Order: sequence, then C-alpha cells, then structure tokens
Amino acid sequence: MKKIVFSLALVLTVLLTQAQIVNPTTWTFDSKQNGNEVELIFKAKIDAGWHLYDTDLPEGGPIATSFVYSDSTKFEFVGKIQKSPAPEIHFDETFQMKVGYFGNQAVLTQKIKLKDSKPVKINGYVLFMSCNDETCTPPNEEEFSFAFNQDAGAAATAKKTTDKSSTANASETEDGQTLWLFILISALAGLAAVLTPCVFPMIPMTVSFFMQGGNDKGKSIRTGLFFGGSIVFIFTLLGALFSIGVFGPNVGSILSTHWIPNLIFFILFLVFSISFFGAFEIILPSSFVSKTDAKADKGGLIGAFFMALTTVIVSFSCTGPFIGALIIKAVQDGGMRPLLGMFVFGLAFATPFTLLAIFPSALNKLPKSGGWLNAIKVVFAFILLAFGLKFLSNIDQVYGFGILNRNIYLAIWMVIFSFLGMYFLGRIKFAHDTDLPHLGIGRLFLSIATFTFVVYLFTGLLGAPLSAVSALIPPQDDTHSYVVSNTGGGTTSNVAVGECGSVKYGDKLHMPHGLPGYFDYKQGLACAKKQNKPVLLVFKGHACSNCKKMESSVWTNPEVQKMLAEKYVLVALYTDDRTTLDKDEWITSELDGKVKKTMGKKNLDLQILKYKTNSIPFHVIIEPDGTEMKMGVTFNDDEFKDFLKKGLK
Repeated sequence: MKKIVFSLALVLTVLLTQAQIVNPTTWTFDSKQNGNEVELIFKAKIDAGWHLYDTDLPEGGPIATSFVYSDSTKFEFVGKIQKSPAPEIHFDETFQMKVGYFGNQAVLTQKIKLKDSKPVKINGYVLFMSCNDETCTPPNEEEFSFAFNQDAGAAATAKKTTDKSSTANASETEDGQTLWLFILISALAGLAAVLTPCVFPMIPMTVSFFMQGGNDKGKSIRTGLFFGGSIVFIFTLLGALFSIGVFGPNVGSILSTHWIPNLIFFILFLVFSISFFGAFEIILPSSFVSKTDAKADKGGLIGAFFMALTTVIVSFSCTGPFIGALIIKAVQDGGMRPLLGMFVFGLAFATPFTLLAIFPSALNKLPKSGGWLNAIKVVFAFILLAFGLKFLSNIDQVYGFGILNRNIYLAIWMVIFSFLGMYFLGRIKFAHDTDLPHLGIGRLFLSIATFTFVVYLFTGLLGAPLSAVSALIPPQDDTHSYVVSNTGGGTTSNVAVGECGSVKYGDKLHMPHGLPGYFDYKQGLACAKKQNKPVLLVFKGHACSNCKKMESSVWTNPEVQKMLAEKYVLVALYTDDRTTLDKDEWITSELDGKVKKTMGKKNLDLQILKYKTNSIPFHVIIEPDGTEMKMGVTFNDDEFKDFLKKGLK
C-alpha cells in the first residue's frame, strides 16, 4: 500500500514538471456606448471538445467564470450579465451536481452606466477555467481594459494588457530582510538534503561516472558543469510552474486555509517522518529509475543530463519534505518566490556534486557513509514530525475547532524535542542505529542546544511570546492580558476589551496580547467615531505566518502596545475565516456579483474592492477626517511605531 501511495504521488509530481500550458479558451473584448450607457462585451472562443463554465454555479462546484474590476466605483451595474447562447446544463460527474457551461463560443455582455462624461478607463480581468471530458485547466486570468469618453472622441476601445492585476499579491510589501532569509533557508535546505541517506551515497557513483571520460580535463569540467546545471534546471522548473500561475491565482490561499491540502501535507510529513525513523523504506518504482539510469549510460552531455535526472529522482525519497515545505511557503508568499526558492535549493544541492565531478580526487577526503547518515535521518524525522503539526494547526484555527490550541501545541513540541535531546545523548536508539560507545562532543552540544530550546518553549506556556518561532505555532489568546509598563514608576494597567459594548464574534476571535479591539468593520468604525479616535484596520489570517510573527515580535513592543490600546481603535478582519454569517449580513460582491456568505470571503472582498490587494497582513490607519495611510508587513519595531505615530498626527 505504501508503495502504491508513493508511486501515485511521484507520478503526480512528474506530470506537474512535464506539463505544458494549455489554453483552450481565448478572449476578445468589445464595447458599445450610448451616452453614459455602455455595454461591455466579453467574447470567448473555445476549442473543440472543451467547455467554459457559466458565471452562476452552485456552491461547492467548479470555479465559475467571473469578471473582476479594479475599480467599480467609476460606474454602476445595470442588470445581470447577458449570455449568448444560453449555457447548456449538464450533470458533472466530478462534482456530482448540475452545472452550466458553454461550448464552442460564448458572448457575455454586462451593461453599465458611467457616473459622468469625464474620460474613464475600466480595467480588470476575467477569472475562468476550461474542461474537457478528461481534464481541466488550472484557473486562469485574462486582463482587459476599456476606455471611454477619451479626448480624441474615438469610440470606446478595449485591449489586453500585460500589467498584473492590482488585486494580485503586492510584491511591494515584501520585506527585503525576509526575502534574504528565505534565500538563506532555501540554500541551507539544499545543502542539508545532500547529507540525507538517499543522496550522500550517490556521490561516489556520480564521481565514478564522470571519471569515465578519460584524461581530457576540459571535457570533464564542461560535462560536470552541465551536470550541475541540469540539476538546477530540473528543480527550478518545478518552482517556475508555481510562479507563472499554472496552478491558479489563488493556490496560495487554498494551500494555507483549506482543510484538504493541509491534511494531505500533514499526512505526507507524518509518513516521511515514520519512514525516517526506520519503520519502512519509501522505495521508488524500479522500472522508473531504470529508464533514466539507462539513458545516463549513453555518456556525453545527454548522459550527463539523465545522470542529473537520475540523481534528482533517486534523491526524492529524502528531499521530498525539503521540497514540499519550501514550495508551500513560497507559494503562500506569492510572487516569484517559488522560482527563486527552487533555483537556490537546486544550486546548493548541485554544488557538491559539480565540484566533486570536476575535482574527483577530493572524494577521498569525504567521510565514508555509515551510522552517522542514519543519525541525520532520525534527526530529520523528529523535525518533520514537529513541523507537520503546523498543517493541523492551520485547519484548527481556520475552522475554529479550538482543539490544537497554543498550550497543547507547545506541549507536543516539548515532548518531541525532549526525545530528540535524549537521542543525541544516546538514551534512545532506533533499528538502524549503530552502537554508541561514548558520547561525542558534537552530540553533547547538540543535546544542550535541544534541551535549551525545550526550556524556551516552556516559557511560552507561561505567557512568553516566543518570537523566534511565532510563525510556526498558534497565536496567543486573550488569557494573557495586555500590560504596559510605565517608564516612570513601573506600574501596569489592564485595558478592558469592548469599550463600545459587546464585541461581535468576541466569543470566537481574540486579539493578540489581550489588546482591546473589534472583528467587524462597521462596529469598529462606529466605535472609533464615537470616541473620536483613529482606526487601525488590520487584514489578517489564521494561517498567515507573517501575521503571527509580526504580532509576536513588533506588537510586543511596550510603546506599540500602548498606542494600540489607548490611542487607536483596533479592528482585525480575518480574510480566511470560515464562519457562516447571518443571512442579513451576506453581501453581493461588486467584484464578481457573487453572494459572500462567510466572514473571510466578505472581508477579503472588502480588502480587494477598497484597497486593491489581497496580501496579508495589510494595515490601514483611518483618521477621524477619513484620511488613510497604508502599510504591509514589517518586522521592524521603529518602522511600525513611526507608522502609528504619523496616524496620530
């Protein structure tokens, strides 16, 4: 069974890396204008055998075709979208429901009314997916731009644009230091992967392959460099598929918040960790490996490429967790990070192989493989077991189960890392471990570092913010009250939550550090108006690592806490919360015309519509006179303090 599951996972990975971008639906745009009344015309041409989904589909079905406008305040919608021809209704076996879709072609017309006769441009994109009887394309975007009332007096024009939609994750909010940290982690992961038992023993085999070329040093160098470059290319290709949007524009949000991918990731991490402990071996299908290995035997540059491919495939049994964790984090952060991360990972992974292929004599100085490799494997098993809990925590927080809270999470981590510390001391042995006649200096210091980390985790049970690991653990709840020390007398003051009455959703949601605040946009703004205070509006998410890190590092600053508690009305809007709202709170989106029934969808719709971004955390100061200031993520105390102080001026 284990072989079958792993084989399926491997085949999926190979298919992803070999997939070509298919686009069976092409769009053209047109318009008609009569005074301030305008028709926006969206024409779809669909390849034979494919179909395009309707704009109105039942909940839980496939992704409907929708039109997202960058700024819908420039006009008013007049009626619903007109469709020609009418969509065909079919029973979808995959989703087990009746859905509508178009075949061959579709003309979708939206009537609008311009608010005045001034020149105006209407920009946005079509979000759609296409399917045939066997497969579906990932959700795709096609951008459009209409221009009306231009000085030249020409009729309205429409064109495709190459600029990214303003609702995409805003790269300008990425912190430079965070990017460099991500690059460093990617490089360290690539180097660590070389030391795994699946990879390290391949080094002599690889070097012996390149020693077959004879005494032509120049040829050996060229072949070795091509071999290393091929490894980098293979890893980078996987990252590129995520970066260029092959897997859809919202894949980061789905990976972060939906229970299905998070549960799958947890199970994969658990299976890999159990395997690394020695319970079973994850074995690749021998026929698959043999085919690439046979190609490698041909020699030359072609042989070097297939040798690189063989190295990557064989190493997958151990590099899978590194690649998986790196891809998940990169996709959640968005932008070109998946491409950059996998490039750096592949570069670090390939460097030792390349250098030894060029200088094979250095192989004699490497330590021989043995029990130390299995020890590294066991250490990775403990770390994978601990990190895998984050995916269960994502499910728990987003769906509000309240089972895996901060204290339970920390307690499990303390047990895991205590066992790791005892393993370093030789108190625990696994099936494939060699005898440890004495405790080495290296193991001693590693055990000291591990038990120190356990003590550090214990302080979290007492209320410490644990800033160093805050992005990996659940946030603090309101059991730790907000406390600010006076610089003069050292006294403290507790500020009550709900200064304008009971807090909506306060039974489920809590501000970090016991700070007072609200979780409903209208209630928060009404409270600020009543007190004549500015609002700090924070768009955040339960599964947002940067949100947790910022709150546990920047928001713990006493001066920041004092301003948030006493000078501002704090409003936190979760964009991934799955709480179903009362029917009278549902909204019909001006972006896509859909009814938003959950708290997260309603808040995300507000963020995109009003601020043209869906990146989190995203901070907006709204002063009493309506003036607004915006800031993305920062881990610099002084930068955030200056931001808050400007809002008070």
